[in-house]
Amino acid sequence: MSLLSDLINLDLSDSTEKIIAEYVWIGGSGMDLRSKARTLSKPVSDPSKLPKWNYDGSSTGQAPGEDSEVILYPQAIFRDPFRRGNNILVMCDAYTPAGEPILTNKRHSAAKIFSHPDVAAEVPWYGIEQEYTLLQKEVKWPLGWPTGGYPGPQGPYYCGIGADKAFGRDIVDAHYKACLYAGINISGINGEVMPGQWEFQVGPAVGISAGDELWIARYILERITEIAGVVVSFDPKPIQGDWNGAGAHTNYSTKSMREDGGFEVIKKAIEKLGLRHKEHIAAYGEGNERRLTGKHETADINTFKWGVANRGASIRVGRDTEKEGKGYFEDRRPASNMDPHVVTSMIAETTILGKH
Repeated sequence: MSLLSDLINLDLSDSTEKIIAEYVWIGGSGMDLRSKARTLSKPVSDPSKLPKWNYDGSSTGQAPGEDSEVILYPQAIFRDPFRRGNNILVMCDAYTPAGEPILTNKRHSAAKIFSHPDVAAEVPWYGIEQEYTLLQKEVKWPLGWPTGGYPGPQGPYYCGIGADKAFGRDIVDAHYKACLYAGINISGINGEVMPGQWEFQVGPAVGISAGDELWIARYILERITEIAGVVVSFDPKPIQGDWNGAGAHTNYSTKSMREDGGFEVIKKAIEKLGLRHKEHIAAYGEGNERRLTGKHETADINTFKWGVANRGASIRVGRDTEKEGKGYFEDRRPASNMDPHVVTSMIAETTILGKH
């Protein structure tokens, strides 16, 4: 008699050329990921060869009940670490039946910015540091914390080792390997300053792919925590008080910044970002005012400042970049629940196209 685990792990390639494609999209809140699966007659590696699909937008907060059909356009393909074999995860964005992007489709406008000749010529690289908090399912309290109580103060948990300092490492490592399997350019993980909080980094990734990869990495994390019976939170300040918040620091460079003399280009780009500070903050995630207080390695939300190796700045430039006269900078303002398509394209729009 087969066990459930045996059936879940069946290798379909032994008996059929058909594959399973899991279509993934962003729901009505802008942070809730949705997905559903369909059978394809054979393996596919080019998203343009995948069929469009529809879903009930009235059940995701994206369409009225009397006109509920929303169309999914496949945009990027990743290997499926859950079903494995030739099965795939498909990053999609959403459109009306008439072909107009729906209001919550932020990828469409980002793709326009990244396809602009001036932006494409600069080959923008991104590295996104995604922080998140693991919560106990029944009480929505951080993993490893006593129920209704608090652990010892911050200090020993950042990159900490041991059962009294690191909570949820099995989930973190499973996610790390699953992302590598999927083809995501995940570049590292670490335990964060608040216990129960972790970080993974995606990048360097070019242009629109940075947003696609981060969304699928989030999807994989949600699926793994579902299996583990744990809840993942992207709230930028999950616990009030003397505890670090959660951000999505976005590292960025252009071709001009990476070449000799790039430090001057970096300084001009930072100046442009300062001129649009309020607009960027408005687009950098919900609840960010609870995180950007000027404490816990942040700059105050109403203040724009930059510095070399300064983790209390809005924009941090690394010592190596200053020394070499070229490189990248880090925008420390985005919240953990930011939309990576919005943030990455807005940074390019401000610094390359000079929108102000």
